[in-house]
Amino acid sequence: MSNLMWSKNVSLQTGVLTLSGISAAQLGKEFGTPSFFLDEEAFRSRAISWQRSLESEFGPNAGTIFYAAKSFICTAVAQWIAEIGIGIDVCTGGELAVALAGGISPEKIELHGNNKSVAEIDRAVSVGVRTIVIDSLIEIERVAAAAQKAGKRQAVMLRLTPGIEAHTHEKISTAHEDVKFGFSIASGAAWDAAEAVATHPQLELRGVHCHIGSQIFGSEAHEIATERLVGFMAKYRDAFGIELPELDLGGGFGIAYIEGDITVEPSDVLPQIHAALKKVCAEKNLAIPTISLEPGRNIVGPTMFTLYEVGTVKDVVIEGGKVRTYVSVDGGMSDNARTALYDAQYTAVIAQRISSAPLTLTRLVGKHCETGDIIINEIQLPSDIAPGDLIATPATGAYGRSMASNYNHVPRPPVVAVKDGKARVIVRRENEADLLALDVKE
Repeated sequence: MSNLMWSKNVSLQTGVLTLSGISAAQLGKEFGTPSFFLDEEAFRSRAISWQRSLESEFGPNAGTIFYAAKSFICTAVAQWIAEIGIGIDVCTGGELAVALAGGISPEKIELHGNNKSVAEIDRAVSVGVRTIVIDSLIEIERVAAAAQKAGKRQAVMLRLTPGIEAHTHEKISTAHEDVKFGFSIASGAAWDAAEAVATHPQLELRGVHCHIGSQIFGSEAHEIATERLVGFMAKYRDAFGIELPELDLGGGFGIAYIEGDITVEPSDVLPQIHAALKKVCAEKNLAIPTISLEPGRNIVGPTMFTLYEVGTVKDVVIEGGKVRTYVSVDGGMSDNARTALYDAQYTAVIAQRISSAPLTLTRLVGKHCETGDIIINEIQLPSDIAPGDLIATPATGAYGRSMASNYNHVPRPPVVAVKDGKARVIVRRENEADLLALDVKE
């Protein structure tokens, strides 16, 4: 594991942040603030590392990495994924459209989601996506109907709920019983789903899938999930005489956001997952299935940072007579909703100068009309921080731009890819015309 927060091509020397040799001041001047800056080479290397590590551990052609598009996707990133050769996991028609626009082969796409519309399913089947991960009995009927209409036999997987309480925030824990996702193994819903799929000749059940949550460290939860899903696959073999050839264990591998955090690397978890898979397959007398994983945050999260400009600084006397400095920047919850949603923690630095001023208790906040518009609830920052300073927040690649909103009619920031000393916009900044474009006038 590593303590990676900043991407590999970020440097912090004498108080000046640079990415691939370009200073934060230069980036801010050319592209404005707030902006997301994406280290393209770091993104590519993390994606390649997961695929190569999977093949090294499980053997050539023994598994597939599917990048989780929900963490962040745009056409340029989809093009990188197509070039790297890994798969992509999409969960809406919009994400599917971006993947296709970026040139990803449908054979490299799997479709998720707990409420796929008929139109989304029809399009996925018609373009030939590799797999549709089924999440409800209603979807079984919808996918079968779409396959029949298209004259195809559609490969599907069942998303199962293995009953694991992942040690993470409640809102990003997805494998215990009382959630909207999947079919419970314990309640028998998973078996009912398997029997229902078997009644439709238009569907080919390729295997089972789970996703146990996000920001998970270590391999124990994935090992337990492996044992429970393979146990289900053995039951299926005994009942139907068919060994399901694929097992998808989802993603959720954690990253570092603040000092003291760790970033899970492939070598930290793959050997343990492989050992658990071999052990339970031997016990159940099953052939080892093809393994798939879905890292999204773990690939893109550490490869991006957000650059803000300080607008106002205000000292507030709080309980006990202490003073808290409120530093307001030109973004906020519209470009980083995770603090408000999940009590997420981040760190930040002054990006364009060094400061020897004493540190002071600081709250980094945004410009929105919400008390909860907080980027960092509590951090020690230099007491001489002032309007015009640039503030950089690392590890914002996942769920920053992808969850961004237009709250208070604030335009969403651009995403700028930086590689080999050159920067280019891959998602442009919104403007007032964009904000007004959907308004219908009488």
